[in-house]
Formats: sequence, C-alpha cells, structure tokens
Amino acid sequence: MERRLAIPALIALLAVVGVVASQAAVVQKDDLRVNFDANFTPQSLPRTQPAPVTVQIHGAIATTDGSHPPPLQWLEVELNRSGRISTQGLPICSSSLLQSTSTSQALARCASAQVGSGHFKAQVDLGGEVPASGEILAFNSRRHGKPMLLLHFFASVPVRFTLVVPLVIGQRTKGEFGTVLRARVPRLGGGLGSITEIDLAVGRRYSFAGKRHSYLSAACRTLKGVRIGIFPFARARFRFQSHELIRPEPLVKHCQVRQG
Repeated sequence: MERRLAIPALIALLAVVGVVASQAAVVQKDDLRVNFDANFTPQSLPRTQPAPVTVQIHGAIATTDGSHPPPLQWLEVELNRSGRISTQGLPICSSSLLQSTSTSQALARCASAQVGSGHFKAQVDLGGEVPASGEILAFNSRRHGKPMLLLHFFASVPVRFTLVVPLVIGQRTKGEFGTVLRARVPRLGGGLGSITEIDLAVGRRYSFAGKRHSYLSAACRTLKGVRIGIFPFARARFRFQSHELIRPEPLVKHCQVRQG
C-alpha cells in the first residue's frame, strides 16, 4: 500500500518541479544581460511514437546601464534528442529568392516552404538609440544536401532592411542534446544595429504522397507506469562582436504521456 501511494506522490512532486524548472534562463556578464527561453507544444505526447510539435524560442539582449548592446555575432541552440526533424516532400526555398524582399514578397516566393514565423526587435545607434522591429519568417532549405533553415528578417521602420540568416541544422550522436541549430548573424546597419529580441515559433504539418507529415515531432519517453517526464530540453550559446560568450544554463522542461 505504501508503494502504491508513493508513486502518485512522486509524480505530483515531479510535476511541480517541472513547472518551477521551466522558467527562462537569465545570464548577466558585466553590463550585458541575456535572457533565453524555449518551449514546445503540446506538452502531452505519446510515450514512444513521435507526434507533431511546435517549438518556441525566445531570446532577449540588453545592457543594465542603458548603453547600446553589442551586435550578436552568432547563435547556437541545442535541442533534446527525443525530438526529430522531417523534411520529406517539403518544398525548399533558396537564399537568392529572399534577398532584398519584404515579408509579403518573401511569402509570395516561398510560402510552400514556410515552417515558422515570429517577430524581432533591434536598436540602431544613429547618434541616439533608435528602436526597430519587424517580422521573422522561417523557410525550409538545404545546404550540401542537408536540411537547413533560412530566417528572413524584415523591418520598414525606422529604415527598411532585410536580413537572410542561414540556420544550419546539425546532429550529435552522443549526449542529451541531439539537434544543433547554428547561425552566423550578418552585420545590421553596417554594424550600427543590434538585435535585442527574437520570438520564433517553428513547426508545420503537411501532406506528401497521401500521408500526413510534421516538420517537428517528439515523444514523451518515460519509464513504464510513469506519466510525467522531466528532461533537459534546450541550451544556447550567444557570441557577440565584443567577443563576449554567454552560455545560459540548460532549460529543463516536462512532458506528460498522452493516454489513449
């Protein structure tokens, strides 16, 4: 009887711990502060068979003294290996189609390859801090025969600009994190601009050869009889043109085994 009571109590405790641990990671180094968060929906998933998911990524960069943030040079995000990426039958978009395009023009050319969207904010130093904001689109692409994402940034205020950022998708055979997303960020405004916030959601369901597919999918892999899983979901590294390297702590998330 004690054993039967202990299992539900343990699961309830793990659920509470999972909620607490799901908060964003914040790192401060000198006057530079970086906020990183990532999550996935739905959190209720099958135990073994991967099901469609959408991954949300959030990053924010600021300085505590109000000075202009150093430009982000490159970004790396690692995701837990229980997730998988599938691009079978999904159209691709090339970087050349996206250069110097607005959001609507990019969609007109590559809507069939879109797998995500979001928003961004930036600061441009024009003798004073001038805020800018715009939209992000994520498109399926390929490099050297391997899957890749193209991130399309577009803003029209205070100045019109377009950034096309390749997000290389790599795989690791060992460790808790199996998928690695790496991006080298081009100079914004000749080095005068700095991206200060990114919100991006990636995920898409589509049909190919009469079957349903999902760009991203995952399972809630837990021991038999345990319905709540707690696991390291994502970690990131930010490198700035000031040569600062910021590594927030890994994000711990939880999932629940879907019944039925």
